[in-house]
Amino acid sequence: MLSIRRAARKVKPTPIRRGFHPRNACAEGALEWGGLTRPFPHAWALGDPQAASSRRTPGRFVYLRLDLVDAICNASSTQRYFIPSREVVVAYWDLHEFVECLEREGELKRISIPADVELEITEITDRVSKAGGPALWFENPHWAKNPTRYSMPLLINLLGSRRRMELALEVNSLEDVARRIEELLEMKPPEGFLDKVRLLPKLAELGSFFPKSVKSAPAQEVVETDQATLASLPIMKCWPQDGGHFITFPLVVTRSPKTGRRNVGCYRMQVFDNRTTGMHWQIHKGGAEHFRWLERQGQGRRMEVAVAIGTDPATLLSGVLPLPEDLDEFLFAGFLRQEPVELVACRTVDLEVPANAEIVLEGYVDLDDIRVEGPFGDHTGYYSLEDKFPAFHLTCLTRRRDPIYVSTIVGPPPMEDYWMGYAVERIFLPLLRKQIPEVVDMHMPAEGIFHNLLIVAIRKSYPGHARKVMHAIWGLPGAMFSKCIVVLDHDVDVHNLREVAWKAFNHIDPERDIQFTLGPVDQLEHASRLPSFGSKMGVDATAKWPSEGFTRPWPDEIRMDPEVKKKVDALWASLGLGTGG
Repeated sequence: MLSIRRAARKVKPTPIRRGFHPRNACAEGALEWGGLTRPFPHAWALGDPQAASSRRTPGRFVYLRLDLVDAICNASSTQRYFIPSREVVVAYWDLHEFVECLEREGELKRISIPADVELEITEITDRVSKAGGPALWFENPHWAKNPTRYSMPLLINLLGSRRRMELALEVNSLEDVARRIEELLEMKPPEGFLDKVRLLPKLAELGSFFPKSVKSAPAQEVVETDQATLASLPIMKCWPQDGGHFITFPLVVTRSPKTGRRNVGCYRMQVFDNRTTGMHWQIHKGGAEHFRWLERQGQGRRMEVAVAIGTDPATLLSGVLPLPEDLDEFLFAGFLRQEPVELVACRTVDLEVPANAEIVLEGYVDLDDIRVEGPFGDHTGYYSLEDKFPAFHLTCLTRRRDPIYVSTIVGPPPMEDYWMGYAVERIFLPLLRKQIPEVVDMHMPAEGIFHNLLIVAIRKSYPGHARKVMHAIWGLPGAMFSKCIVVLDHDVDVHNLREVAWKAFNHIDPERDIQFTLGPVDQLEHASRLPSFGSKMGVDATAKWPSEGFTRPWPDEIRMDPEVKKKVDALWASLGLGTGG
């Protein structure tokens, strides 16, 4: 389904909701108009721009052109209708629309006072982020050391709260996305004709998520080739010991020299000069694997790369998610936004980028140009040290006429990246359950820096079950870096760290219940014995059974008698003890 804004531009009637069919209208909903409730038989949306503000929440008003709702009235004017208990999903066309949404929701603060891209914006954002504050739009970023005033605004802390993450994905809760994934995973082959018919709408919906190529795009309103320079971008130096200024929120697009498959990742890029940056793809990332295959294939020394800065939020997030190797990130972005991602061919490299991007950098990396990159203040709260990575060479810069430069900072938690990790945790829980069905819930606390601590609740069924789960998680591509896994029983709230600590520390005998193993670790791990290789720890904090060699009685948890609790509840207000009851 196209967005209402684009439907208006193309002057093409489009179904108001994917999966809606006129024959099912009476069962699907009704329109309320002039005090009357009428069936919803032939409702098609055609471009009232005001409709952009009416999307997303079930029960909001939706604007329709009445000349296209012929079964309701013959008037040719725009009226307001109410669709009870139905959700109208219209994806954000671009980052600008999302910014408008954040402003309406009170989730964005514009800052007109000039702010320095070297350290100052980081300090402001860090304070706001840790206080749970809004996204920040710096209208006048500048660089004092090399006197420069930038013509484009800098947007940061864009996804830095649960609320903004939900707005980005256009859901009331991140669990809504998880449920959609769960529905897909539960799809079964149809057994008869009626099953096949029922499956058609779902298959049609899935087919509509595939990326779509377009010939022209806002991302190419301005094209710079010979004169292309990074000097016009308000690129930040985030922390005092950083090796330079870094592009911190790029979507880096590469194609495998082996398979031709596309990969989209988010890798920091240190600015070396106005046309060259580092390309910090870690050893386990898709871009790095493509680069290694370039050398193995022996068919050239250069690999083309495209970098998109600033897209609609679902596409932006898809570049960060730990997706399976064969799943296209732009396809998954289409699933998240429930509309295909429109892609446009680059001007100087054979790659496609999001048509709605704010800025696109085109260029290449070369096997013969490997440089020292870093240090960089990283998401661990410590500096990642200098290391060697390929250099990215800029051949073309395309952009909108009014681009927004999107940045992020990482450092001592919590910061914006924590909320991205939280989205990963909630969205991919169904996938984890599909592979390890006994998992009830999981949690990655902010202080655990994603991979340092994973807390899992399981429904224990047999001796050693907790250890089986540990090893299964270490065998998953997206979770293999988990340094410490704590496994608890199904009735523990893994999001309540007080309860987790209380029960885990009570339940373990350290020598018996802690297991160590060796394996790959995150390349940013500074404590491991070797780069990218080290030890991991699993903690079995479940209640122990006789079949596991525990021969003593396991004590009951202390709980008050329910009748006494009810009696005290009734008395509490008269006791004058405040709200403690």
